[in-house]
Amino acid sequence: MKRYIYVCIVVCSVFPFLSVMSQKAFFSRPMNIPLYLSGNFGELRSTHFHGGLDFKTGGSIGKPVYALSEGYIWRARVINGSGYVLDIRYNNGYSTTYRHLSRFIQPIAQRIEDIQYKEENWEVEFEPKPNEYPVKAGQLVAWSGNTGYSFGPHLHVDFFDTKSGDYLDPLPFLKRYIIDKRAPQVQGIAFFPQQGQGVVDGSEKVRFVRPRAASVYAWGLIGVGLKAYDYMNGVYNKYGVKSVALSVDGKVVFYSLVDRFSYDENRMVKSWIYDGYMKSFIDPGNSLRMIHAMNGNRGLIDIKEERDYHFVYTLKDALGNTSFVRFTVHGRRQNIPAVKYSTKYLFVWDRGNYLRENGMSLVVPKGSLFDNVYLDVLIKQNPDGLSPVFQLCSRPVPLLHSVILRMDFRQISGVDFSKYYIAEVSARGAKRSVGGVYQNGIIKADIIKLSTYTVAVDTIAPVIIPLQKNRWGRLSTVSFRLFDSGTGIRSYRGTIDGKFALFGRPNITTVNWQCKLDSKRVIRGRNHIVRMTVIDNCGNESTSIQTFYW
Repeated sequence: MKRYIYVCIVVCSVFPFLSVMSQKAFFSRPMNIPLYLSGNFGELRSTHFHGGLDFKTGGSIGKPVYALSEGYIWRARVINGSGYVLDIRYNNGYSTTYRHLSRFIQPIAQRIEDIQYKEENWEVEFEPKPNEYPVKAGQLVAWSGNTGYSFGPHLHVDFFDTKSGDYLDPLPFLKRYIIDKRAPQVQGIAFFPQQGQGVVDGSEKVRFVRPRAASVYAWGLIGVGLKAYDYMNGVYNKYGVKSVALSVDGKVVFYSLVDRFSYDENRMVKSWIYDGYMKSFIDPGNSLRMIHAMNGNRGLIDIKEERDYHFVYTLKDALGNTSFVRFTVHGRRQNIPAVKYSTKYLFVWDRGNYLRENGMSLVVPKGSLFDNVYLDVLIKQNPDGLSPVFQLCSRPVPLLHSVILRMDFRQISGVDFSKYYIAEVSARGAKRSVGGVYQNGIIKADIIKLSTYTVAVDTIAPVIIPLQKNRWGRLSTVSFRLFDSGTGIRSYRGTIDGKFALFGRPNITTVNWQCKLDSKRVIRGRNHIVRMTVIDNCGNESTSIQTFYW
C-alpha cells in the first residue's frame, strides 16, 4: 500500500494534465452537434502522430463548421492528403486547421476555384492579406466533408501554438464539450531484452504477454513496453493514450506525455513504436519531446539481483481518467549470449556508416539512426537479372532521415535509363518503387529505412478507364479511374473541347478522378470531347479520348 501511494504521488506530480495553457483561452464549439470523437490527438499512425481531433458527423457531410474564437482566415488550400483545408489564426496566440471539408464559404470558394483554373492544377492554396477575412467565435467558415485521405465523413481539427508551430492537443481546450469517464486500458505488455546484454525467459527475442499474465524471468538489461488504448462514453472507438508512467519498485523510470510535437518529430514515431507497442525506454538517437527517461539509463531496467522486481504502469487520458497495471519480473540468473557480428555490418547510431556490396553502396550519415543496427546482409539473384536483391535487414529498420542508396544494374537493350528505378522488396517478393535517378552508370534513390532493395524497370504506361460514361451527362460529372502498377502516377491533365478541365481526386482512398461540369466553362446541349493524359514516374504516358453529350 505504501508503494502504491508513493507511485500515485510521483505520477501526479509528473503529469499536470489539465494544462495551464488550456485555461488561458476560451474556445467555442467547432460544430453545433453533440461532439463525439473518432480519433484523438497523438494517435500512433504508421508514419506520424495524428495531429488533431476527428469529430464524428453522423455519417454525413455538409455539417456547418464554425470559427472557435476571434481572429482571421490566413490560408485556404486544396491538397490530396487533406482535401479542402482551412487555416485560422486567433488573436489569443493559437491557430486551428480544419481538414477534409466539403466546401468553403464564399468568397473563399470562388477564389480557390479561380486559382485552380489559372494554375491548371487541382492542388492549390492562397493566403489572404492579414485580417482580410476576420472571424468571430461561432462564425460559419466551412462545411464538413469526406475529402482527401478520409475513410468516412468527419471533421479533423488541428490546434497549433502560432509562435512555435507546434501541434497541440485540442482536447484540453474543448473538454467542456466532451463527456468521458472511461479510463485507458492495457491490451498487452512487451519485454525487450537488449541484444548481448539481457535475456527474458532464456531468449533474446522480444516477448509479448497479456497484462494479467505479465510475469517473466529475466536477467541483465531489458526494456518494457505496452499496447494500450483509451475509450470514451457513448462510442466504440479506440483512442491513443494521453500519458503513461512506468515505475519499478516504487520509482518512476519512464513517462510519456502526448501533449505537443513539431512536424519534424513525426518520423520519431517509428523509434518509439514496435508492432503497435509503445516502448517505455528511449533509443539513443530519438529526441522526441513526448518521452522522458527518469533513471539515467534511457528507461532500461538492469535486472541484476535474484529477486522480484515490481512494475506498475499508470495510464491517464486528457480528462484525468486513470488506470493501473501491475506485474512482476523475477530476477533469475541466465546465460546471455554474446553478439556475433562483423564490424563491417555494424552501423553505429552516433557516427557515419558506409557499406558496399557487389555493386550496391550505402552511406548512412551521423544522425540518421535511432540506435545501433546489426545488419543481416543477404544477396539473392533477381529473376529479371537487372541486379541482385540486396537484403540489408530482414526486419526493416526505420531511419530518422533519408539516405542515398546507389546500385549498379544491367541495361536492357532498347530501354532508356529513365525507365529504371529502385524498388523495395517485401518478404513476399512484392516490389514498391522508391524512385531513382540515373547518373554515371548507377541509379540512386533516397530510402527511409534499411530494408531489401533491387533495381526494376517500368516501361508500362498508366491505365485510364472511363467510369459510368453513359451517365456523364445525367450526373454532370466526368469520371476516370487512373492506375499505374509500376512507379505510380506523376502527373495528369484533362481537357474538354481543348480547354483545361478541372479534374480532381476528391477522396484519395479511391483511384477516381472527377470533373464537375459547369455551364460557365462548358457549353450545354452539345457533344463534347474529353481528353485525359497521364504520365507515370518513369515518363510512360497514356491518353484517353472520349466523347459525351451534355
